[in-house]
Amino acid sequence: MTVLDASTLTLLGSATSQTSLLLGALYAGSGVGTSAQAGLAALASAEKNQTTQVAMTAKRSDVQRDIAAFRQGVASAKDPATALKNPAVLKVLLTANGLGDQLGYTALATKALLFDVKNPKSLANTLTDTRWKAVAMTYSFAAKGMSVLNNAAVLNTLANGYAEIAWRKSLDASTPGLSNALTFRAQAASIKSVDQILGDSTLRLVVTTALNIPQEIAFQNLPAQEKAISMRLDITRFAKDPRFVEAFTQRYLLAAGDAATAATGFTSVSASTASLLI
Repeated sequence: MTVLDASTLTLLGSATSQTSLLLGALYAGSGVGTSAQAGLAALASAEKNQTTQVAMTAKRSDVQRDIAAFRQGVASAKDPATALKNPAVLKVLLTANGLGDQLGYTALATKALLFDVKNPKSLANTLTDTRWKAVAMTYSFAAKGMSVLNNAAVLNTLANGYAEIAWRKSLDASTPGLSNALTFRAQAASIKSVDQILGDSTLRLVVTTALNIPQEIAFQNLPAQEKAISMRLDITRFAKDPRFVEAFTQRYLLAAGDAATAATGFTSVSASTASLLI
């Protein structure tokens, strides 16, 4: 596994040889290369040991308690509306489906998931966050009631998904951004459009962070968001250039590490500084 050196960084932009030499000099004395190497080593370990570590996380008392409450809530619910009113059900359902960041919006969850997705005016079809539509289509509460959620295989999948998210959170505690980097590397080759990036919260965060694009871009209109990414990134390289994906992942991990250590007064050549040079 290679360190984030100047030659790798040039994959991300149109740097001249002089700029590459400057980057090499900056990184050589900063210790950032070691940081990037450690982050990628942690990522490789997570990818290799994911199945075993998720299984271990599933045995944690807090995870088992949440899953037990979820199963009980599903079993006692007479209809989807009742199930979604149960915090224990909503917690596991949303978290396992990648919507854990939306747990505070219970009214939104209920409206988005209970309405018929075949209706173009339903909330799930009008939200810019396409995750809601994907989950609504998966469970089809409006058309199928509790039948999907009562399926034993579905319950087991949700339990495993919840344990995996808990495991991913533990990764971030030791290596900031590692969970997102894991998801990005797994999906990078399948990225076909800028809108696909913007419609996925994890891909959006990784790409905008690596490109030093402020998160406030989400408040701009869609064409402006698309332009901000497309003018800085040739997304076709994700599918055809593994080295580019590796370099982009390193760049994200550097930025995530910078953000996590900023308050400690740690000084380094940050990812945002590097982005000005490439």
